[in-house]
Amino acid sequence: MAYRDSALNRIGEFLEKDYGNGFTYGVNEDGVFSREEYPHIVYVGGTTGLDYRYAKVLKTVAYVVVDEDENGAPVVEKWALKKNLSYGDRAPLYTGHEPPSWLTL
Repeated sequence: MAYRDSALNRIGEFLEKDYGNGFTYGVNEDGVFSREEYPHIVYVGGTTGLDYRYAKVLKTVAYVVVDEDENGAPVVEKWALKKNLSYGDRAPLYTGHEPPSWLTL
């Protein structure tokens, strides 16, 4: 599962259907792309040079911005979701910089 160092912004997590990868997501606060069109950011790790992607996460599908075209318009992939857990009033499973106690050796 992809986690960001700072989990202050996380509002949920999902399991995508095609590959079974887990991701957490939060609120799009910087507005590089329209916050109305892409209200979320999905934390994907740092292997691509950017640890998050702009997205619109719904109950069973996520529309994820994976690139920009030559005009700066978003290139979007549609990801089918197997599970989507919105934290709501519940705290996320892991929210700090220290790993949870069950993860330490």
